[in-house]
Amino acid sequence: MQGALKQNITKELMTGLYADHRAAIAANDYPALTARRENAIHRFEELGFPTTKLEAWKNTDLRESFAKEYAVVLKPKQDVDVQKVFRCNIPHLDTAIMGQLNGWYVSKDVPLMELGNGIIMGSLAEAMKKYPALIGVHLGRYADTNGDAFTALNTAFSQDGVFIYVPDNVKSPKPVQIINVIHNDENLFLQSRNLIVLGKNSRLSLVHCDDSYNHQPSFSNVVTEIHLGEHASLDHYKLQSLNNESTLISSVYFRMEASAKLESHYISLNGGLLRNNIRIRFNGPHGDAKIYGIYLMDRKQHIDNQVFVDHAYPDCTSGELFKGILDEHSSGVFNGHVLVERNAVRTNAYQSNKNILLTETAKVNSKPFLEIYNDDVKCSHGSTTGQLDQDAMYYLRQRGIGEDSARMLLMYAYADEVISKIAIDPLRYRIEDMVKKRLQGELQICEACVLHCNTPEQPVEFVIDMTKI
Repeated sequence: MQGALKQNITKELMTGLYADHRAAIAANDYPALTARRENAIHRFEELGFPTTKLEAWKNTDLRESFAKEYAVVLKPKQDVDVQKVFRCNIPHLDTAIMGQLNGWYVSKDVPLMELGNGIIMGSLAEAMKKYPALIGVHLGRYADTNGDAFTALNTAFSQDGVFIYVPDNVKSPKPVQIINVIHNDENLFLQSRNLIVLGKNSRLSLVHCDDSYNHQPSFSNVVTEIHLGEHASLDHYKLQSLNNESTLISSVYFRMEASAKLESHYISLNGGLLRNNIRIRFNGPHGDAKIYGIYLMDRKQHIDNQVFVDHAYPDCTSGELFKGILDEHSSGVFNGHVLVERNAVRTNAYQSNKNILLTETAKVNSKPFLEIYNDDVKCSHGSTTGQLDQDAMYYLRQRGIGEDSARMLLMYAYADEVISKIAIDPLRYRIEDMVKKRLQGELQICEACVLHCNTPEQPVEFVIDMTKI
């Protein structure tokens, strides 16, 4: 069914497409999921695609993205060379790799792996057939189908994605890496769904990469639901390096039970239009969530980070630190919303968004926001936008460092506050190199994405005589 439709994406097109292919889309469903799809497509029909008239979208305009022609993918690509498509050359990074190509899970072995310690990971479509009871407890329970049009559309159309289950009292022996690749000769409109479930007292490190292998336009609408059981711990990394013709709407819904711990890192290095919807709900007391973000935009790239944290229970802590560097005609949005409900006493929450604009044509809209319904809290928020510190520039220039090198050094020091939070050492070293390349203007999409290219390991160094400082 890929390529049957190749035209501009509209609300009417999507609802008609669903009606025409309802049976094929729901082929692997259990009854409750089929009913949920029907409700979701009706809700999408009511909402329609968002426009700048909506408050949450007033600074992110999708008209240019929708003006392109796309082929809607309702069937996986056959005969995929997994070894060729999915490769990771981050030195010394030992991960269990799972691949997605154009929105579909692909594997060289079996579509669903069941490890001896009880961990299950692989294709969500296969998991729905083999573990319908387990999937039914979680799938669609945390995502906002009623209020978000893209989540509703994804709920109606999604057929496959990644499923990870870590049972109670189990720690994953190594990080799990999801490599989500877009690679096709047609412009693709993609919708994939991911479900990650952590049982009580379990632990997982998850690295999720979004990559392009060519310059073909694409539109991805991805929804990920992540459930953390009591005392569970998740170290989560979202790495985004897509071409300048891509649009990515990534919605991640975290549900945290009592005493669960989350560290989530968003590292956005390339992409035409990126929108990260990050939704966290504390569903029990004593939870702790830290969300970090770094985004480097240039040309006409656009980044929109929307973070909502719902403190529904007492004694929970949340923190947000997002930093951006915007060059040329790029633009950015940060909207951080912390809701402290009436019974969520002794909440501790903070938000911080900082941006550097390197040109007069770059722009950012920042809105950290606190909504508090009790007095027993410690909450703060702040936002700063400006240029590089001229006093620091003067200090470096006086010590024999050229203007370009001084600017690059200051920008890297600025970004390192977020990068240093990465707990996986090999990943942090590679991200450090990638950010240095990006600041030098060297990070471009090539035939093999920079995250997974076969170039020899060669750390990037600043050409600065440190003895002069």
